[in-house]
Amino acid sequence: MHITRRVRFSAAHKLFNKNWSDEKNEDVFGQCANTNWHGHNYELFVSIKGNVNPETGFVINLHDVNKIINKFITKKVDHKNLNLDVDFLKGKITSTEVVAIEFWKQLEKPIKELGAKLYCVKLIETENNYVEYFGT
Repeated sequence: MHITRRVRFSAAHKLFNKNWSDEKNEDVFGQCANTNWHGHNYELFVSIKGNVNPETGFVINLHDVNKIINKFITKKVDHKNLNLDVDFLKGKITSTEVVAIEFWKQLEKPIKELGAKLYCVKLIETENNYVEYFGT
């Protein structure tokens, strides 16, 4: 059984590789390499896998999942600059793929401590672009 919690947040970022010239960054990342940053209204879906507990009828209490997401993700990224303000993203290219992987790393242990298994982190950057990460 899988159960999913969705949260929304807004954040700014810039795609760039510090080892490249401005010209190469612009060539590879286009307007996403804008020196003045750009932003998105993201949607994050956190899916958990487990068995239904016969005593509660839950795979996991979504109230507890929401608290974990808020503590480890939302409070750190909402209305922030992903490149500058988020400790676990410092020095990383903040592509949707990398951000989803780093979100997984933040969530996996606390979800496991609740007795469930993180199944998927889905991050929607735009209405046309999203990634799904299922761990390593």
